[in-house]
Amino acid sequence: MGAWQPLPEELPAEVRHFVEQLRLLKDRTGMSLVALGTRTAYSKSSWQRYLNASQPPPRQAVVALCRVAGVAGEETERFGVRWELAVRAWPREPVPPVPPVPVPAGGPVPGPVAGGEPAPGAEASVPAGHGASAARGRDGYEEEPTLPWWDLLDEESSRQPAGPRAPRLLLYAALLAVVLLLAAVVGAVTLG
Repeated sequence: MGAWQPLPEELPAEVRHFVEQLRLLKDRTGMSLVALGTRTAYSKSSWQRYLNASQPPPRQAVVALCRVAGVAGEETERFGVRWELAVRAWPREPVPPVPPVPVPAGGPVPGPVAGGEPAPGAEASVPAGHGASAARGRDGYEEEPTLPWWDLLDEESSRQPAGPRAPRLLLYAALLAVVLLLAAVVGAVTLG
């Protein structure tokens, strides 16, 4: 369990502390990265990146690890605070600008050729929202994690406020009462 590769020396103290605590928490589970990936809906390779400090984990990954490790309450909150401090201090790699694709004047626009490969000098087009930057937020960590379906059910039910549901149920109950009353009146008139 404790055979972790050394963290880079240039890591800020907040990041180093957070990753070390995350590693201890992962070791506490006694799970392999594959098993952890299955239980948390984050892949083995994602956990490798998070636990080797090559990429900050999404907050939901940390919450999922806490849940699997049996951590609750104040300790989970402490991990949330450590995560926030680490994400703020995490080293940012500058994103190189994407050079524009030259379009020949009057000629065909470069695109895929036979076999699906882009023509020489042509960039493969990626639909908006489907590139690597779509999965990452401006801070470099994933904003929209993949959650297990059972977590999505809990999330959906916690999002729905109780307020609008109550008047709707009253309306349905009133409509049902009116329908039953009409059925009773129609029944009494036809029998009588």
